[in-house]
Amino acid sequence: MESILKINEQDNVAVALKDLPQGTEVSIDGHPITLNAEIPRGHKVALVPMTKGTDIIKYGFPIGHLIDHVEIGDWVHTENTKTNLEGVQEYQYEPKFAANPFENESLTFNGFKRKDGRVGIRNELWIVPTVGCVNGIAEQIIKIFKSEVGGIAPFDNIQVLKHNYGCSQLGDDHLNTRTILGNAVKHPNAGGVLVLGLGCENNNVSDFEASLGDYDHGRIKFLTSQDVSDEIEEGVKCLHEIHQNAKSDHREEVPLSELKIGLKCGGSDGFSGITANPLLGRLSDYVVAQGGTTVLTEVPEMFGAEKLLMERAIDEKVFHKTVDLINDFKQYFITHDQPIYENPSPGNKDGGITTLEDKSLGCTQKAGTSVVIDVLKYGERLNKEGLNLLSSPGNDLVASTALGAAGCQVVLFTTGRGTPFGSFVPTMKISTNTQLYEKKKHWIDFNAGRLLEGSAPDEVLTDFRDYIIRVASGELVNNEKNDFREIAIFKSGVTL
Repeated sequence: MESILKINEQDNVAVALKDLPQGTEVSIDGHPITLNAEIPRGHKVALVPMTKGTDIIKYGFPIGHLIDHVEIGDWVHTENTKTNLEGVQEYQYEPKFAANPFENESLTFNGFKRKDGRVGIRNELWIVPTVGCVNGIAEQIIKIFKSEVGGIAPFDNIQVLKHNYGCSQLGDDHLNTRTILGNAVKHPNAGGVLVLGLGCENNNVSDFEASLGDYDHGRIKFLTSQDVSDEIEEGVKCLHEIHQNAKSDHREEVPLSELKIGLKCGGSDGFSGITANPLLGRLSDYVVAQGGTTVLTEVPEMFGAEKLLMERAIDEKVFHKTVDLINDFKQYFITHDQPIYENPSPGNKDGGITTLEDKSLGCTQKAGTSVVIDVLKYGERLNKEGLNLLSSPGNDLVASTALGAAGCQVVLFTTGRGTPFGSFVPTMKISTNTQLYEKKKHWIDFNAGRLLEGSAPDEVLTDFRDYIIRVASGELVNNEKNDFREIAIFKSGVTL
């Protein structure tokens, strides 16, 4: 394996592929460079002498500017680099489209066809509390139900979508809670749902039911705890009714076009934009070519790379929706008197990411090169096939929950640092480097670090695609094996 990588021919920095001691001699474009400092794995080294104010170029684009002079071989990081980014901006629609490099191969997976025509990749039984006060009741209902039925087939899993909201919320927060929970209730991965309320919450069961519109009455039941003498006994009865109605559920062969995949990253490092995120980008293009759908979110991690997405908007309407997506989220920061561009976490910086532009140019590679077909607000559900953008913060749990609530059956999550969590849909972890994969095999599901070790990109993509098809057909990922499943709902306002 090489010791250093220049990503784009225009770059004036390169990335260390392993820890490099001070004094190490490396070669770029046939020219020897002696390192003036220790360069940690994933971090950047200057390829030319640069004066204060010079733009740092990585991925062929500026990721910030120097606040001090550097020489060839110097370490380029937070101590000598500052973002170029500013506040709310104006943009012009200048479309640039690329041909999808893949063709429809008519592949299939085995999923669960639902009454409304959608397809799930899991068949789970959920209790969805309308308010956090009944989380414990829901767990007791499941415990007794499982003891009475023995095996839970045809369900793959039974869980409570626990949260701490549903009461004492106002305005958008109340609406967000009801919307995200309502989307979960109608998610195709759920073969049955008990909506469990308390009775005095503002997210009350009757209004919640009305907000769902049409639904399968045999698979979705409702119970208000204060309306009955024994809420646990009544809840167990509801689960038995759903279980009876689901006994004939089975997997069927369906086209890959039925897949809806969320694209997410967290705990990024200097390799995220070199291995795992480009792999997701190629996978996204492949899925779109099959007629499927992918969704990119984490709006703050589009800042600095947003123009690359805007120029791929299918028309001016989608372009303006993308502009609003970016500027509305910047305004959210401004309204709360917070800096817009102080985004990379301590772990990101330790892994080699210096500025938000550095992070964003790597993050947006998860979207490949496909046309942006639509832009969704937080809580909106998918209605167009192809590459979509979704409004959500970068927080891992909030963003992954938003992807599931939008209708994604699975979330693909790249990481260079590692994370064990899972959302309420399968949350597949893809490591950016082999060291992480080897260290945390109980967290990581697929190793994109192979791309730094000589594996052909097409071979890795094929292996990745085949693995995703197996997961869509029932193979469990690590968050499911570990039973790490959580939801988190975006909150921005007052709690009473």
